[in-house]
Amino acid sequence: MTTAIVGVGNIGGAVARHLVAGGENVVLAGKSTPRAKELADELGPLAQAASAQDAIAQADTVVLAIWLDAMRELIPQVAPLLAGKVVIDPSNPIAFDAQGQVVRSLPDGQSAGSVAAALLPADAHYVKAFGTLAAEALAANANRTPQPAALFYATDDERAAATAERLIRAAGFDPVKAGGLADAGRIEAPGGDLHQFGFNGEVVTADQARAAIDAHQ
Repeated sequence: MTTAIVGVGNIGGAVARHLVAGGENVVLAGKSTPRAKELADELGPLAQAASAQDAIAQADTVVLAIWLDAMRELIPQVAPLLAGKVVIDPSNPIAFDAQGQVVRSLPDGQSAGSVAAALLPADAHYVKAFGTLAAEALAANANRTPQPAALFYATDDERAAATAERLIRAAGFDPVKAGGLADAGRIEAPGGDLHQFGFNGEVVTADQARAAIDAHQ
């Protein structure tokens, strides 16, 4: 199985490192081809660099580790290549105001997940995952002991759920399903009660994560 990671910034880079450490094959693509190649060379034989189109074409699963606005541009360009594939979306509806403060880039009640899912081909298998921790926490908390850190995911698709769970475990975390696509906003920032910032920065265990889901249902 091969996972394409489109976007090699803080989130994409952390996911790539964790998956390779867990024995997964990855193909990396970014705005900067040299940056993707540099990261692939650093990660060794399980990683390679390619264009976004080539990475998606050869992968079983695609992680779109890019900003939501970039996703709006990219998905229509590569939509035929995404048909039938599992698409993992870590995006959050984040923007910055004139003072540099984080604000929502979408109206209340609308999630980045609903926007991204609507752009995909009808037969793609969508799941919101890998965006529920800040990049630094995602990078630092893989394979935590004695209890692994939890990563939430949200999907209505069984194949996407199975893939997300496998990759979250390979990355060194405990997968916890927050619900379906309608619940994606709960695991997004700003404002999601199941995002790390909804826990006031705490990185939670699976037991804590499930308790939080139950408390707000």
